[in-house]
Amino acid sequence: MHRYRSHTCGELRASDVGADVRLSGWLHNRRNLGGINFIDLRDHYGIVQLVVRPEHTEVNERLSSLSKESVVRVDGKVTARGADNVNPELPTGEIEVEVTSVEVLGAAEQIPFTINTEDGVNEERRLEYRFLDLRRERMHRNIMLRSQVIAKIREKMVGEGFHEMATPILSATSPEGARDFLVPSRLHAGKFYALPQAPQQFKQLLMIAGFDRYFQIAPCFRDEDARADRSPGEFYQLDMEMSFVEQEDVFQVIEKVMTDLFEELSNGRHVTSPFPRIPFREAMLKYGSDKPDLRAQLELTDVSDVFAGSGFKAFADKHVRALAVPDTADQPRKFFDQMGDFAVEQGAKGLAWVRVGDDSTLTGPIAKFLTEEDTSALLTALNAKPGTAIFFGAGEFDEVSRIMSAVRVEAAKRTGHFEEGVFRFCWIVDFPMFEKDEDTGKIEFSHNPFSMPQGGLEALRTKDPLDILAWQYDIVCNGVELSSGAIRNHEPEIMFEAFEIAGYSREDVEREFGGMLRAFQFGAPPHGGIAPGIDRIVMLLADEPNIRETIAFPLNGNAQDLMMGAPSEVEESRLKELHLDIRKPKLT
Repeated sequence: MHRYRSHTCGELRASDVGADVRLSGWLHNRRNLGGINFIDLRDHYGIVQLVVRPEHTEVNERLSSLSKESVVRVDGKVTARGADNVNPELPTGEIEVEVTSVEVLGAAEQIPFTINTEDGVNEERRLEYRFLDLRRERMHRNIMLRSQVIAKIREKMVGEGFHEMATPILSATSPEGARDFLVPSRLHAGKFYALPQAPQQFKQLLMIAGFDRYFQIAPCFRDEDARADRSPGEFYQLDMEMSFVEQEDVFQVIEKVMTDLFEELSNGRHVTSPFPRIPFREAMLKYGSDKPDLRAQLELTDVSDVFAGSGFKAFADKHVRALAVPDTADQPRKFFDQMGDFAVEQGAKGLAWVRVGDDSTLTGPIAKFLTEEDTSALLTALNAKPGTAIFFGAGEFDEVSRIMSAVRVEAAKRTGHFEEGVFRFCWIVDFPMFEKDEDTGKIEFSHNPFSMPQGGLEALRTKDPLDILAWQYDIVCNGVELSSGAIRNHEPEIMFEAFEIAGYSREDVEREFGGMLRAFQFGAPPHGGIAPGIDRIVMLLADEPNIRETIAFPLNGNAQDLMMGAPSEVEESRLKELHLDIRKPKLT
């Protein structure tokens, strides 16, 4: 028999009754009933119940003296549980193992939090002892789901004709938009490598080199703050690029990969396909966001024209967005108060509302301020029937969009207009190429400066920059942006013209982006790609609200590794070798 195990803890079944077995694992839980010890033994594959009879005194004493989470090897015989003791929640629930001998392989100290329950231990403690936290069923399941996601993505991308290639980790700084992590050079004093924010330039260079279809499960590094759907420091993405393609070609590949992936791992949840294409400006008007949660079956409507020059000062000459929520006749006043409180939590000063009565008259706090003409125009614009509640946001476009986007989803959840158990994908397309800085009035790139403008060189030379759209796109699922992508600008003259509009001279472009520019001058194919985030895909499939729950060893919200003690100070000799002096901020 094998030194440590003949079977795993999760594979024994009723067909194994009578077999002599050897198992190894962790002491998950322990109960003593009438002198008989019942022990749950756990390994990677599952849990099995052990039974130690009183006559096995030495085994009883040894197992009773050990702390939970100690590692043991046991020998015993598989027996059938009585009908009243079968545990239908465990695959091994029809059997138990009567233990005859035990060996301690790794004794555990007193553990800092329980493993066999999801108690309320704080995240900092969990991250400090992440190796213990990963033993919990939920975390173990999430990490295994992540492994499945990556394995299936590789399989599907190869099936679509893509080839996996590695790109450098040590490189030069790049204009990706976030802060680089810098690595000092020992051999080149005063110079630094940068960890890649994304393999963007390298994957485009692979297209220029003629490889046609590339993909990589790529590590990316950005020195940016954490949030619920973004881990500080590093993340992984399905990085892909294709040659001789237009936007729809990229969509077809990724749509198939994402649909198949989510259908296979969704645990019965429906995946909507094909993915609708929603122009950026339409998304901002209808949903208040360029990452709309389409499970909420309500839309916003711009009613600014209804109140233009209105006598109702709170709405007059402002951008006004309305949300019509049908079938709310039975909602109590408490519902409206709670929605108002929710809007205030989002940063609003309040939330105006009215309700449409049976005779199409309006009731509610602001109804008395609306004229018959206002009411008629409003009901027509919203197609609002009796029993409809109407919520309003008024002010600057961006602020109204942000607040009413959240109100839209919350109202849908509270009124039965929210679809559960589904993954609703969409493409956000037609992003503006440029935007105006409100403070300086300067024209800037709004999204990705290396995207191809729609209309090419002619559009750049003849159109108002703010009217030029780009071949840029985002893929969104359930309100989570999985990634951005684009058809790339591969022509030097278009690149120079686009950057000139944004205030860069030809010399600036040659100095800042000389590597890519040089490559474009030696025959570049039309190409495009995208890079869906692995962490966010797993977060959606695992139904986790925080991305750190999908990563084996994440940094905390302050970009610290509490388990390994990073970032850490280094010795003076090492700093000298790297030609560095430390200048700490002065304490105030």
